[in-house]
Amino acid sequence: EGTLKKYLEKSNKQIEEIVQLVRGKLSSMSRITLGALTVIDVHARDVVAKLCEEKIHRAVDFQWISQLRYNLEDHRVIVKMITTDVPYGYEYLGNTGRLVITPLTDRCYRTLMGALKLNLGGAPEGPAGTGKTETCKDLAKAVAKQCVVFNCSDGLDYKAMGKFFK
Repeated sequence: EGTLKKYLEKSNKQIEEIVQLVRGKLSSMSRITLGALTVIDVHARDVVAKLCEEKIHRAVDFQWISQLRYNLEDHRVIVKMITTDVPYGYEYLGNTGRLVITPLTDRCYRTLMGALKLNLGGAPEGPAGTGKTETCKDLAKAVAKQCVVFNCSDGLDYKAMGKFFK
């Protein structure tokens, strides 16, 4: 428990240092990179705070295994979440911002990672403008794999589908 609290303090210090960098003069590319790092670091800090608060201390506790984790196994990076292990894709997807990760985003990630384990895709459903597409794309970025997102509408026939697989 003491180790987690020390790490939480370290995380807060790192975020403060990034904020100081962002307040300075930066190139647009550096600003985008630091913005993405800030989003990831804030989420990681929030996870560590929750683990401290709930006194999670075992590697098999659900609050820990339900987080997206990166492990190095036999010289390969494996992305893990609950019972799903996905090899990191190493696909460069550009220097772009990241989606703010909320508890709902985590829940969607868990569902989509479960689908990946079963060699399926994901089709989040809900009202327009709620971040379904961005969540799918952000998870793809987290595992470094290309993601093709399309809307299923009446105009989507076999010819249009064929273009996705060219």
